[in-house]
Amino acid sequence: MGTADTEHLSATTAQVDLRALVRDSHVQGVLGELDAELVGLAPVKQRIRQIAALLVVAAARRQLGLEAQAPSLHMSFTGNPGTGKTTVALKMARILHRLGYVRKGHVVSVTRDDLVGQYIGHTAPKTREILKKAMGGVLFIDEAYYLYRPENERDYGQEAIEILLQVMENQRDDLVVILAGYRDRMDTFFRANLGLSSRIAHHIHFPDYTQEELLVITEQMARGWNYRFDDAARAALREYIAARVRQPHFANARSMRNAIDRARLRQANRLFDDASGTADALALQTLTAADIRASRVFAPASN
Repeated sequence: MGTADTEHLSATTAQVDLRALVRDSHVQGVLGELDAELVGLAPVKQRIRQIAALLVVAAARRQLGLEAQAPSLHMSFTGNPGTGKTTVALKMARILHRLGYVRKGHVVSVTRDDLVGQYIGHTAPKTREILKKAMGGVLFIDEAYYLYRPENERDYGQEAIEILLQVMENQRDDLVVILAGYRDRMDTFFRANLGLSSRIAHHIHFPDYTQEELLVITEQMARGWNYRFDDAARAALREYIAARVRQPHFANARSMRNAIDRARLRQANRLFDDASGTADALALQTLTAADIRASRVFAPASN
């Protein structure tokens, strides 16, 4: 058997402990946090696990000298507001960092205004400055479709897109770009920018939460702030959610966070106006049905 054959046999019989790779990177902990902190979103969590598995296997291949082009990791997150896109981007950055695919693991979150200038010569330095801050981590561009405004011939968004394209291709080993926004608008955006679309390897859609999931999310947020709903308040909250999801501008978990803030305001006023002038810990923590039902969501529809 020749030297080349011996080396080939050695390479094919060598092994990598995939479980050790996962354990040493602590990536399983991040995936566990994703499960614990985010209600629902089963298809999103499954896709993130698949990407993590891809990265673990790619790391194992490197250890055995099975060189291959690094996997493309630029992503698109689509969905309505308040469905967890930013939270998942933060978790994804930690996964990428722990598996050695980005140096820092931070997230720089921007919108069009952070990248596009208002006059000639303004866009390029703005975009490059943001890219410099994001290097070694993740650049999260929310409502990315606003970068492209074909109806305005003097718009400078296309210049920002061209710079992004160059960096996404040439420095993809030091930066992961996540483009986010409404699904239909992102589809239109990608059809008009095929260069960007071709560089996005992972398209992940974030579905709206069910009413039951919204109830669980709201109770989790309240507990995190040391508040609780009594039984009557919980029943009122169910009715609130059923009505609110049918109204315009509903933003999933974001709207429920606002609902808690307003309920806290009503509770504070209720306790402040209480003739007794005293309140124990339970009273200070408890949100009642009255605090929920005072919402305009329950107001009779005007003719």
